[in-house]
Amino acid sequence: MWDVQQFVTLSLLLYSYFYLKGSEKMKYYFEKKTSYTFEEAIKKVTEELKREGFGILTEIDVKATLKKKLDVDLKPYKILGACNPPNAYKALQAEEKIGLMLPCNVIVYVNDQGKTMVATIDPIASMQAVNNPKLGELGQTIRIKLKSVIERL
Repeated sequence: MWDVQQFVTLSLLLYSYFYLKGSEKMKYYFEKKTSYTFEEAIKKVTEELKREGFGILTEIDVKATLKKKLDVDLKPYKILGACNPPNAYKALQAEEKIGLMLPCNVIVYVNDQGKTMVATIDPIASMQAVNNPKLGELGQTIRIKLKSVIERL
């Protein structure tokens, strides 16, 4: 079952996606189709996140959770909660409530064509919902790191 933090994060992301810059939509994620199996992709993205200074705080097996709670079948789908402690600390110093948008979510899933996909949030898109200019440079730093992770897969 999703916890409150994950629900709030998703809500803020959806709000940012649909209401940023008037009616202009902004892509709120970076995504890559991989040649890895689902489990290999989880291992590889975890390694690449570590290389950029992130650790995995949470791992949510959405497929297993929905099977248990709703008795429905879903393709493999995991949400990894990635945190870069020095940057998380800076963000919390700049904006006390930014914890509502932490950690940075990374998803690994199998799409309808049977391909393993990896996607990560674009922190610039999500931080647009927060009116705090102090977060701009920090958001850009995290954006570069997360985009690099996706590009190296």
